[in-house]
Amino acid sequence: EVQLVESGGGTVQPGGSLTLSCVASGFTFSSYDMGWVRQSPGKGLEWVSVINAHGGARYTKAPVVGRFTVSRDNAKNTLYLQMNNLKPEDTALYYCARYVGRPKTDYSDYSDFDYWGQGTQVTGSS
Repeated sequence: EVQLVESGGGTVQPGGSLTLSCVASGFTFSSYDMGWVRQSPGKGLEWVSVINAHGGARYTKAPVVGRFTVSRDNAKNTLYLQMNNLKPEDTALYYCARYVGRPKTDYSDYSDFDYWGQGTQVTGSS
């Protein structure tokens, strides 16, 4: 059974930092691209960042470029999202998801993500 379990969310003041983690099980983690997708209150899904299976290529959406960094440790079956300089508009439920589509620069076709975690809440508090 494929499982993705996120952790690391919390409430931070603007300018603060958080690191999200996602532990994967039930599949060969090192064979799949992985991504982070968020959903803000009252809004739709928004992809944040995607990393390829070996960690050699990363794609990050414009609003978080320079502030968020995706990484992975295939030996630990774990995906990370380092978030710096958090802003109130980063408030969202952050999901870890497995990507099974083709490599691209826009990952907004969410049907290409076939398994999702339960999400971890990040709140930017002013």
